Amino acid sequence: MADAANENAKDKDKDKAKADRAPPKLTMMPTEDVGPPLVEIDGLWTKFGKTVVHQDLNLEIYSGEILSIVGGSGTGKTVLLRQMLGLERPSRGTVKVFGEDISAADADQLRRMRNHWGMLFQQGALYSALTVFDNIAQPMRELRALPEDVIYDAVLLKMNMVGLGIEHAFKMPADLSGGMIKRASLARALALEPQLLFLDEPTAGLDPDLSDAFVALIQSLHRELGLTVVMVTHDLDTLFALSTRIAVLAEKHVIAIGPTRDVLAVDHPFIKQFFLGARGQRALEVLDEHDVELKQYEEEQEQQEQAHQQQQQERQEQQEQSAHPASSEAPEN
Repeated sequence: MADAANENAKDKDKDKAKADRAPPKLTMMPTEDVGPPLVEIDGLWTKFGKTVVHQDLNLEIYSGEILSIVGGSGTGKTVLLRQMLGLERPSRGTVKVFGEDISAADADQLRRMRNHWGMLFQQGALYSALTVFDNIAQPMRELRALPEDVIYDAVLLKMNMVGLGIEHAFKMPADLSGGMIKRASLARALALEPQLLFLDEPTAGLDPDLSDAFVALIQSLHRELGLTVVMVTHDLDTLFALSTRIAVLAEKHVIAIGPTRDVLAVDHPFIKQFFLGARGQRALEVLDEHDVELKQYEEEQEQQEQAHQQQQQERQEQQEQSAHPASSEAPEN
């Protein structure tokens, strides 16, 4: 009896520990119904020798959002990204992408799934021996299904899409600036028109002006292409400007997830340190300005829509009057 009581007590302690690790329920889901998650991580453990990096980590990423992953040094942000890409396998738990368990996929399944996502590595990871053109063309050529003239047109289209002039097409990566390397790498990540785009520190190494321009480019591509974006970043300006939701890694799991302001309201030492210091306050001021501008834009759009509807209604009434003119004279007997 005593042994059974001890086992029950241990089970309750485990359940309580899991409950304590669970992110705030109210901020788990996007505000709109966007269907099942594109990426679903359940009960994930990551170990390197005796070191446990992730423990019972759960995370869901939904279609159309920009989810940013933040955390302190050693919390396994990039490792988690690599596990979503199938480059590393977790010690325990599942990582599902497009509904398939990527941690159990074989080489052929991984190859097929990788055609549906793109990856922008922190340093670009362009092939140094290939020109910009050949770097961007590489994913298309690996399909062995497209003729060269189609690939040529597609590469120039992708370069134009990311704001990289065609005069840079046959330069080597060593001849490019940091900003151009980022854009060329982004063009390669978009080569196969992916549903998912992974970004690892996308603005690292860029000066403020180039960083702002790159953020604006990602915003534009996200909107125009309907991309789902998963981003790891420590840059608060980039984080606040882009994120639909933020997932915070600490204590080996996700301690909070949700829209920016919901995450900031979570009472946790790391969140206070990371977001609410002097650097965070400056970034929040920009976020406040952005919120005001967004509200003004939405109000202007609403006013324009109302004016358009009013014009349509007046035009329809005029057409009806023209089609059925009221007789000004009584009919003759």
